[in-house]
Amino acid sequence: MTHIPELAQEMNRAVSGGVFPGAVLLWAESGKIMFHGAAGTCDQAGNRKVTPSSVYDLASLTKPLATTLAVSELIGEGLMALSSPLSELLPGVKDTDKADITLDMLLRHTSGLPAHRAYFKRIDPKDPNPRYKLCQMILSEPLEGLPGENELYSDLGFMLLARVVETVSGQRLDRFVRQRIYAPLGLERLFFIDLKAKENPASFEDIVPTSRCPWRGRVMAGEVEDENAWAAGGIEGHAGLFGDALSVYRLGDEILKALGNGHPKVLRPKVLQSFMQKAAGRSRVAGFDTPSGGNSSAGTGFPRNGIGHLGFTGTSLWMAPETGRVVVLLTNRVHPSRDNWKIKEFRPRIHNLIHEIASSNSNTNIQV
Repeated sequence: MTHIPELAQEMNRAVSGGVFPGAVLLWAESGKIMFHGAAGTCDQAGNRKVTPSSVYDLASLTKPLATTLAVSELIGEGLMALSSPLSELLPGVKDTDKADITLDMLLRHTSGLPAHRAYFKRIDPKDPNPRYKLCQMILSEPLEGLPGENELYSDLGFMLLARVVETVSGQRLDRFVRQRIYAPLGLERLFFIDLKAKENPASFEDIVPTSRCPWRGRVMAGEVEDENAWAAGGIEGHAGLFGDALSVYRLGDEILKALGNGHPKVLRPKVLQSFMQKAAGRSRVAGFDTPSGGNSSAGTGFPRNGIGHLGFTGTSLWMAPETGRVVVLLTNRVHPSRDNWKIKEFRPRIHNLIHEIASSNSNTNIQV
């Protein structure tokens, strides 16, 4: 692969500047990987270098790359629709204020549900079914607005979407996406970690640790960073997915193919294309973010119809359906502390640098 010194230098400067201990960056154009490199170390001790195949806690990339795609598959099978209300999909919802919330509202964060609640503090570690308990707490949570009225980014909505997937399909979310999407695409290094299982993919030695969690009293490594997902056993609709940059890219490329950039192997074009319709005055499409008009983390080079998402741990994925550009950035900016927010300045900078390099070399045809 052609070495691009500007990107390698920017990544190394971010490490020395304390943006993150280490990171992996992958940039592709129209199905060709232009850069796939690593910088820094896995943790503060510096004993283990990050490699391009290092596995990261993807945090909220779980929302588009697992939960949203699972919903799209079930819609494609005709088992539900974007307009389906929760009253038709989940037991015990009919007589609640959540009855008229639709899948579309949940995917677009217009359900009226709060952004976050610390439910993990109220779950007994010995509870045999913590995910059921979580669902009941969400269904009992007062709404903060009328369904469909306003946008409010909500983890709770995607936790309910996971319950919908499992109720309708009869499979737990992690098993559904593995069997229906990841395995057919050969994505073995994209997975959830079942904290209650005797065996799980946490045996991978290259999983990068995240924060030193005061609640759990240790550095999180091979265990999901998000507390609610952790209390649920590691598998949730808003967080819990782990993976390496190449796997995230390959799934992103499959998404772009479904959106018109080729022939997808698994995903359903008509369904995903319907997800991309943006309502007037809204900033999101179904299941994905879009570049903001101001200081977008995607920088200034991604078109307004670009799609992507951020993850709390320091991960991001941005894609441009029109050009086929994909940029995957995986970091553990929360190690050792969640209080480090330097990545807010770094994300747009690295995306702008990629855009500048791509523009200046548009006539020289950089090759893999």
